[in-house]
Amino acid sequence: MDYYNYIKALHLIFVITWFAGLFYIPRLFVYQIEAFHKPSPEKEILGKQLKLMAKRLWNIITWPSAILATVFAIWLLILIPSWLHQGWMHVKLAFVFLLIFYHLKTHQFYKQLQRDEVKKTSNFMRLWNEGATFILFSVVFLVILKNSFNWIFGVVGIVVLGVLLMLGFKLYKNIRNRNPDA
Repeated sequence: MDYYNYIKALHLIFVITWFAGLFYIPRLFVYQIEAFHKPSPEKEILGKQLKLMAKRLWNIITWPSAILATVFAIWLLILIPSWLHQGWMHVKLAFVFLLIFYHLKTHQFYKQLQRDEVKKTSNFMRLWNEGATFILFSVVFLVILKNSFNWIFGVVGIVVLGVLLMLGFKLYKNIRNRNPDA
């Protein structure tokens, strides 16, 4: 068990880099979608650069981080299997599965945009970008509070976070409508 803290540190590092990728890739999607609707040659120039940026972020940072975070998480569960009998871990694993679903769905969007298939709006991607934020908040509070986690307070907190994010989204959309360069 001397190496437990090393495994935990590596797990946290790769969770952080995974989330960094998940936070940034939808922003690149927003820019790709907006570039797609620009006139030539701006459309082609921006589109090519944004696809390259997304490809590097997704394949060099996000996917490897997701895989390594998962490997180190499984290793931690092997080291301390009693966590699998605790309620907070069941809830955390549910959020992890939700995160994996979010990641895989984001991968679908990535593949579509790499093929110049624009099926979503930039506003949809701005909202999609908040999905990782909900999961991150939920997991961090759950892991820190563990058994003292107050379910009612936690649910209310997530709802309040959602409302604040939506208000922020609407405010920024109004600012962008008044000033497209904002």
